[in-house]
Amino acid sequence: MIYSAYQAQSDLNDTIRSFAETALANVRGVVTGLNGYAGQTPFGALAAGLEMVTRARLSHSRPAFGIDSVMVGNREVAVVEQATMQTPFGTLLHFKKDIDSAQPRVMVVAPLSGHFATLLRETVRTLLSEHDVYITDWHNARDIPLSAGRFGFDEYVDHMIRFLEALGPGAHVVAVCQPCVAALVATSVMAKNGMKAQPKSLTLMAGPIDCRVNPTKVNDLATGKPIEWFEKNLISVVPPQHKGAGRHVYPGFVQLSAFMSMNMDRHVKAHMDLYQNLARGEFQKAKQTKDFYDEYFAVLDLTAEFYLETVQWVFQEFRLPKGELKFQGELVEPKAIRKTSLLTVEGERDDICALGQTLAAQDLCSGIKPYRKRHHMQAGVGHYGVFSGKKWNGQIYPIVRNTILAAE
Repeated sequence: MIYSAYQAQSDLNDTIRSFAETALANVRGVVTGLNGYAGQTPFGALAAGLEMVTRARLSHSRPAFGIDSVMVGNREVAVVEQATMQTPFGTLLHFKKDIDSAQPRVMVVAPLSGHFATLLRETVRTLLSEHDVYITDWHNARDIPLSAGRFGFDEYVDHMIRFLEALGPGAHVVAVCQPCVAALVATSVMAKNGMKAQPKSLTLMAGPIDCRVNPTKVNDLATGKPIEWFEKNLISVVPPQHKGAGRHVYPGFVQLSAFMSMNMDRHVKAHMDLYQNLARGEFQKAKQTKDFYDEYFAVLDLTAEFYLETVQWVFQEFRLPKGELKFQGELVEPKAIRKTSLLTVEGERDDICALGQTLAAQDLCSGIKPYRKRHHMQAGVGHYGVFSGKKWNGQIYPIVRNTILAAE
């Protein structure tokens, strides 16, 4: 019911946006005829208002990574995206560079939490200059036919294991946010079973390993209702016009609404400022805001089973830190990890995954020698600052790089 109502509203809004796009093109045509641009004429406010209407939408397709080249040493080299392995639910995407020397192979594990893997575009770009980078490019559940089967927490972990096996022995893992739990589980399972492709190093960045520590608003939302409430009120069925018709999902637009509600004043102000920037012709300032929201408003749906199992097992029952989590019926034992180096990273001002929640992995991985374990708390950053921005590039990344090099 939720999805059908959203789809009907979206279809109606498409008509309104189409009208606004036509009107905006006409306004710009008049402005061009006056040898000026909207920001310098009385048409500025009108053009800005029309553009805001055209932007009032969500996208359900992955944006482009847009990483066509990167500096390696003192020269610029081309980057080509190649699918190393693909299933109905995800692609192991390789950012292939044409260079002679081998670089450490790194699999970046992107969150499956309502946004596409391109949310980690800057993370990938930074790693690329000195590493051979792959990323888990998760697919939108509304585009996956029912015939592909279920995709729950176990299937998610299984994908990570299969992806690492496709890379072969000697790879490194960098997990960001929600998949830190699955990355630790996958590494534990591989270590326990003596699998050769277990990663050389595991970097966990701002992930909910133990949500009992310093609970945030996100944690409170998860524990405030029984799992039956989430299933009844947040799960919907994909409408007939999509490939995944009939699949039960947690819609990306619902997830986005929940995140925006936690900082609504900030989002409202950002859009008010965007309007003013457009009206005044301050297009460079406007571009920064538009680029951010183009990414932020690109949403994907999660399968219902993955969402509900993650909420229940990770955020409500804390199964991993309590030693109760199972993978395919077998108990998960992080203490089995011995050959993998561990780095945990947290942000001082993280209001999504608070201080101590990721650090908890250090105690769980008691089988790793102390000299192969490190924790870093980055001062002055929130959640997104852990994997993007100046402090990621200048202070956090060098530690990640050194952890990988030391494990090599």
